[in-house]
Amino acid sequence: MPILPREPQPHHARRTAESFGTDARRYDEARPAYPEDLVARVVAGSPGPDVLDVGCGTGIAARQFRAAGCAVLGVEPDARMADLARAHDVRVEVATFEAWDPAGRTFDAVTAAQSWHWVDPAVGAGKAARVLRPGGRLAVFGHVFEPPAEVAEPFAEAFRRVAPDSPFSGEPARRPLEAYRAGYAKTAERIRATGEFHEPEQWRFDWERPYTRDQWLDLLPTTGGLTRLGPDRLREILTAVGDAIDALGGRFTMRYVTLATSAVRVG
Repeated sequence: MPILPREPQPHHARRTAESFGTDARRYDEARPAYPEDLVARVVAGSPGPDVLDVGCGTGIAARQFRAAGCAVLGVEPDARMADLARAHDVRVEVATFEAWDPAGRTFDAVTAAQSWHWVDPAVGAGKAARVLRPGGRLAVFGHVFEPPAEVAEPFAEAFRRVAPDSPFSGEPARRPLEAYRAGYAKTAERIRATGEFHEPEQWRFDWERPYTRDQWLDLLPTTGGLTRLGPDRLREILTAVGDAIDALGGRFTMRYVTLATSAVRVG
């Protein structure tokens, strides 16, 4: 399932980056949370409870860190997503991370859940270092969505047919995990290049989640390739995917991998 457009610098694709708020409530209800082991590892490896969540969206990860005892401030460029996060009592300031003014504030951890690829790589790691306290932790993480081939291939075929002009249309039906790991390795390189962090760590969390046909068709429109499609084209893609899931008995099991790159601020 395509996640990012075929663009060497995804942060330039601002219309896509800020399209997820088209249906913020659906995004909030359908998108999965992050492994509790990941949250616990970030919390245990940070010097205190103050967390800055970059690209917090509707606050899915922010609420998990708050439940773990953290005081979380979100930064989110889409006001629609920020409003829903605030409805969940998450403090949010509306801005891109690049333009956001910390006003002298510093934090024990900077997190980015499924959002770091939208941040300018020339700015991201350096700015994270500036707002982290000595010993503070940067944690960049996200899910690898990999439906079984029986679901992924009909989706890819329908997407190419319905939206041939989309930057997502040339993606293979299922990208190898190594392609995603390479992206996190590049993030580690940029963190390392700042000279402000100890050696970055790579984490991996494997887990599964069952989906019914309706559950998956609820999540699918929240993914990057579909958020900007009109209702007719979206309906055609969802019909093809729904038929594929029906052929599997109306449900399937998603094998998730959640990857993370994390590093501790020197000092």
